[in-house]
Amino acid sequence: MQATDQTQQAVYWGTGRRKTSIARVRLVPGSGQLTINKRPGDDYLQFNPAYLNATKAPLEVLGLENSYDILVNVKGGGLTGQADAIRLGVARALCELDPENRKPLKVEGYLTRDPRAKERRKYGLKKARKAPQFSKR
Repeated sequence: MQATDQTQQAVYWGTGRRKTSIARVRLVPGSGQLTINKRPGDDYLQFNPAYLNATKAPLEVLGLENSYDILVNVKGGGLTGQADAIRLGVARALCELDPENRKPLKVEGYLTRDPRAKERRKYGLKKARKAPQFSKR
């Protein structure tokens, strides 16, 4: 959804999910800064280059990495799930920005939600599929 904030700038919203993480992403015209839960993005993601690259990958595909600031509210899960949720949210916000962005993002797989999640533990088993050791006596 496009809206304007108090400074009359265009704001583009996108929501991404992965495992138990939910990221609400806003794209605002700016210089390419990443802010997650009111902290600098590199600090929040512990300066991990894999997480930082994942969050900015959709912008780099379109050559817009220095054109928009990314503002994120994310909760739930770990850093891997949160970084992937942010990536999906950024990709969806870019589709809202211009519907023609959809095709290159779809080709790269940034608009596909990864449905994998932790499998729940089953009754009578130690884990999701691990059975207790058999004992004859």
